[in-house]
Amino acid sequence: MSTTGRGPGTGVPGTGIRLRAPAPGWAVEADVVVVGSGVAGLTAALRCAAAGRRTVVVTKARLDDGSTRWAQGGIAAALGEGDTPGQHLDDTLVAGAGLCDEEAVRLLVTEGPDAVRRLMATGAVFDTSPETGEIELTREGGHHRRRIAHAGGDATGAEISRALVGAVHAAGIETVENALVLDLLQDARGRTAGVTLHVMGEGQHDGVGAVHAPAVILATGGMGQVFSATTNPSVSTGDGVALALRAGAEVSDLEFVQFHPTVLFLGADAEGQQPLVSEAVRGEGAHLVDADGVRFMTGQHELAELAPRDIVAKGIMRRMREQGAQHMYLDARHFGARMWERRFPTILAACRAHGIDPVTEPIPVAPAAHYASGGVRTDLDGRTTVPGLYACGEVACTGVHGANRLASNSLLEGLVFAERIAEDIVRRPPGDAPGVPVPVPLPVPATGPLQPAGARYEVQRVMTDGAGVLRSAASLRRAATALEELYATALSGLDADGKTAEPGVDTWEATNLLCVARVLVAAALRREETRGCHWREDRPDRDDAAWRRHLVVRLSATERRALVVTSTDSADFPSVRLPLPLNTPMNTQSLEQSP
Repeated sequence: MSTTGRGPGTGVPGTGIRLRAPAPGWAVEADVVVVGSGVAGLTAALRCAAAGRRTVVVTKARLDDGSTRWAQGGIAAALGEGDTPGQHLDDTLVAGAGLCDEEAVRLLVTEGPDAVRRLMATGAVFDTSPETGEIELTREGGHHRRRIAHAGGDATGAEISRALVGAVHAAGIETVENALVLDLLQDARGRTAGVTLHVMGEGQHDGVGAVHAPAVILATGGMGQVFSATTNPSVSTGDGVALALRAGAEVSDLEFVQFHPTVLFLGADAEGQQPLVSEAVRGEGAHLVDADGVRFMTGQHELAELAPRDIVAKGIMRRMREQGAQHMYLDARHFGARMWERRFPTILAACRAHGIDPVTEPIPVAPAAHYASGGVRTDLDGRTTVPGLYACGEVACTGVHGANRLASNSLLEGLVFAERIAEDIVRRPPGDAPGVPVPVPLPVPATGPLQPAGARYEVQRVMTDGAGVLRSAASLRRAATALEELYATALSGLDADGKTAEPGVDTWEATNLLCVARVLVAAALRREETRGCHWREDRPDRDDAAWRRHLVVRLSATERRALVVTSTDSADFPSVRLPLPLNTPMNTQSLEQSP
């Protein structure tokens, strides 16, 4: 497996590709910089700060506006009577369709219950039974037991965010809000030295600065905005994955994008963030039906509506195609008003805001982009293939999710792996310890073009048409060609007269979206089978003999526009090579660690 890349013949760290931006006009010094303010980022920040590390949190919006707050259903852990980590492991492996790393999953389900208890000790309050006072647990798709802890009925993420943000404020951790991370700073040997970022303010286009630190934790969330309709907020533009690729890191399993089966259908032309109808609604007994009221998931899977998400999404799409319909329905009228108001107040309010009353009518639903099962490749301590760069949460690929994420494992993964990253960082001497070499950032000139702001919508159109729920070789090739044309057009303008789009938030986001879209399509075209949430119409069967393996993608260090796609030899999650461990003497030998 490849190690840190270098620019073509220049000694430049990573790929030598950077976003075009003004030089940093200010700088902050730290031991650790955390990029993102969801459950993963804030948990890592709290643990690092508690151990005495100078920690800075950088977040794209407000501190309390991370992706975590949008999580409705809950957090999965073996907390209930009769449930065990082994049973949780089995359900996770089944959902992952043969591509989960079993060691990573075992770690998740074993460490998960205590991690949730520590989250509660931090201040998160989960719903409890009025009779017993015990945590109320529900079921979601793919789970054979009730193991989903929830808060505020269907506002679990908001409660977790509230607790963690409060703890960060109480700890006095330095935060930089409304800041778009741009690129990783690296020294001449490719080690992490911090990040550059742009603080977004009223009318500002020149707020570029830097946080210098020998450890960077990416917790930037997902990339759902690569599609026209998604449950992700507008800030989910794949910034962390794109940054990691430019820095020379490897990404894996990016073709596995989970489309949530039950997203409120607002019309065929609806764009942007769409309201989610949590899987927990089905867990409490709601049924999927067609326009005639027929339950079409019965008989398709032993768990019917509670089958893993990829199976339910495919079931909905098949029924829509059979009937020429644009959506199906989720029927929970039998809940009654009292249960809707107590258990699902957020979803009830969202539906009513769009003129639908779930108490008296079925909810129109259709699949929409929801979660990236792949991401920046890491080991069990969250280390990427770039020394000093860590990743956790949705931006990471730990091997836990395989080809399809099990419902409500995402918050748990962010929590567990954030704690492991903090433990790994704390085991090492801080950057200012005597005798520890401090990485000195090496200036890297921007070499690639920026995309115009309007390219964002073109990328979304191309990806929705060619790489959505249903894919084929023909659709993916059309998408790949269209994306390459976008890149080539911008590159030719740069090569011809040195002109490119004006640096700014819109153009940086569009450039990041194009970067992750190209990688996703390349991997999806390469994987010639149907597995998990990757559905190839022209290759409808799962092919374990040829494809029970992972695809790994990196940006070429010698060709500005090339993607290097390789596959592993087996389903085992590939090792992570670190050419130089963080904060070790310069003569230390290379180290290979397997997750």
